[in-house]
Amino acid sequence: MTDIAQTILPARLVDLGLSVRPFRDATDYASIATLMGLCNAVDGIPWLPTEENIRSEFDGADGVDPATDIVLVEDAAGLVAFAAVERVVRDDAPNYDLWGFVHPDRRRNGLGGALFERNLRRIAERIDVEDPDPTTDVLLRAHVEERELGHAALLTADGFAPARHYLLMRRAALDDVPDVPLPDGLELRTVTPGDHRAIWEGEAEAFQDHWGAYRPTEHDFQRTFSQSTLDTDLWAVAWDGDQVAGVVQTWIWAEENERLGVRRGWLEKISVRRPWRKRGLGQALTAAALRNLHAAGMTDAMLGVDSQNPTGALGLYERLGFEAWQRSAAWQRPFDRAGSNGARSDPTRSDGV
Repeated sequence: MTDIAQTILPARLVDLGLSVRPFRDATDYASIATLMGLCNAVDGIPWLPTEENIRSEFDGADGVDPATDIVLVEDAAGLVAFAAVERVVRDDAPNYDLWGFVHPDRRRNGLGGALFERNLRRIAERIDVEDPDPTTDVLLRAHVEERELGHAALLTADGFAPARHYLLMRRAALDDVPDVPLPDGLELRTVTPGDHRAIWEGEAEAFQDHWGAYRPTEHDFQRTFSQSTLDTDLWAVAWDGDQVAGVVQTWIWAEENERLGVRRGWLEKISVRRPWRKRGLGQALTAAALRNLHAAGMTDAMLGVDSQNPTGALGLYERLGFEAWQRSAAWQRPFDRAGSNGARSDPTRSDGV
């Protein structure tokens, strides 16, 4: 424990009673979810993950090994911070995502910067093994909410810059959703387990046109369709014969809603495959999903969108009554193979997280 802490943390943080350890086992997911929820609540980010959410994210994931890619920082009362890295292939190129959370009471003392440096070192170790070819361009990436000012300051100091901007959008009422007809020849059907694979493959194909395209894995399939909160009766799936034309996954996170005091549904993985675009299908599916949420007793809805989406998704959502709620961005920089472990910043400085 002491050796790990001294490797990652400045001595003054070790002297303050902080210790560092690697991810131990699945019992760590609960404390990680609690810390993330606390941080997001303080930062005004309306996502409060459950233990199941975190477990499904990491267990069996292709690009992350919790035992070596996650570290946890504790004090006498429990978990105060954690950091992690993950390898993801986007647009057919290796990307390494890095992230971390620091308890609000432990911010502004260099802990976030120390964990950031640890993430950079871990990424460099993985690149030496998994992407050693010097001609391979590797990107480092982090997702930053607009209210995470300390996170943005860390990335800026290390040479990262925003590469893509996203909007979290909210529709404040669901009792006035228009009835938008489907294009001729298409129909909505209740989703059955036998449809899961076709729906998943159709979504994966549709999203290959997007910036940072990612090819989902079998882990992603299992993560989606094994969740206890799965209710595909809420989904809106359009079929053209035996072909999936478009999909809106619709989710209600009951525990999150209770903690936030809302009745909210989320629209996720909104997709229309190429042959069925420019016919109004996306608007019809989104409206159908909103009506499903209203029927389930929800009073508002949220979704995330790439503000530069080339398919015109932003305008579609605005026409259906969604308004921008919060902003975020994907920050990135090339991995510096000539640098010291790919790291460019000073781990001993005091920073914003």
